[in-house]
Amino acid sequence: MKYLLLVIATVLISSQTFSQTDESRIKNTLLNYINGTSYNNTKLIEKAFYPEANLYLTKNKDELWTVPISEYTSWYTKATPGKFNGRTGNVLSIEYFNNIAMAKAEIVIPAKNTRYIDMFLLKKINNEWKIISKSADSQKSNANSNRILFIVSNAHYYGDSKLPTGNSYSEIVNAYDTFKKAGYTVDFVSPKGGSIPLAYINTTDSLQKTYLYNADFMYALKNTKNPNQINPNQYKAVHYIGGGSAMFGVPENNAIQKIVMTIYEEKNGIISSVCHGTAGIVHLKTKDGKFLVAGKTINGYPDAFEREGAEYLKQFPFFITKTIEEHGGIFKYSPRNSVHVEVDGNLITGQNYLSSKTVALKIIENLENHKN
Repeated sequence: MKYLLLVIATVLISSQTFSQTDESRIKNTLLNYINGTSYNNTKLIEKAFYPEANLYLTKNKDELWTVPISEYTSWYTKATPGKFNGRTGNVLSIEYFNNIAMAKAEIVIPAKNTRYIDMFLLKKINNEWKIISKSADSQKSNANSNRILFIVSNAHYYGDSKLPTGNSYSEIVNAYDTFKKAGYTVDFVSPKGGSIPLAYINTTDSLQKTYLYNADFMYALKNTKNPNQINPNQYKAVHYIGGGSAMFGVPENNAIQKIVMTIYEEKNGIISSVCHGTAGIVHLKTKDGKFLVAGKTINGYPDAFEREGAEYLKQFPFFITKTIEEHGGIFKYSPRNSVHVEVDGNLITGQNYLSSKTVALKIIENLENHKN
């Protein structure tokens, strides 16, 4: 089949709680390493590693360089403790079995145009996860410390029905790839966190197929953050993803609304959406109690394109065009299968998956202009 509906469901097994706890503990160990090396905190570094751990690095291009953890930790004693040194890190994947684990992290140093990939072996020792070895290599990169927050939904079905739906995979991929090529880091947040359902996967599209088999990317979709794990101060923009799922769980989520408006009002950040993702912005209000869309020109998937009388449509909690207009917004759209993007200050909205890349490029352009 050219188009597939892929649903990544949460696995309901008796050991789920144990597994999630172990994975979060492994991640905490990795974050001790990342934060320790970013802020010259030797205690955090020591906490992350087994005392006899080694780092297997590269010296003089091909020569294996074995560095004991004690030596590695000493490197960070030469800098000011607690002062950010320009390194930013991100956990890319974790895989574990019983008391052993493997993990991967990305370390970016924008000042040196360098991106490292760290590979870890971990073991649970005396009920604590410790890094027992690390290997790393680097490449020249345009990666920077700017982060974009993609907002996705956990809804597998249209409302209370059994009609399956999901987040638009093509919209995710088209925007994600554009941001990554421009050097940005992309995080995902959903109302409940964890895995999300995916829809409209086109395996004949080379870009979609590439990301479908990208383990780090799929790990991120399987392990989206919940709102409590998000620090709004880290993000330059938010991007609401469409698909039928976008109508449920996201628009009414107070925690996500607070994150988004903090980024927009306090950090001068960008709010963006595409297709049904525009449902996420219709209820947003500014500090003075006014609807965000009031007086703004908005784009998204228009009510006129919905299939009147369809069962899925009966489940919608509201209609995008109608609600935006009721809240004082101006809704514009183009014929089907057209690229259409509206930019109104720090509010950028697109009509469909074909507009996803253009929306991302407009966000990047806006952020670059803010630097000048």
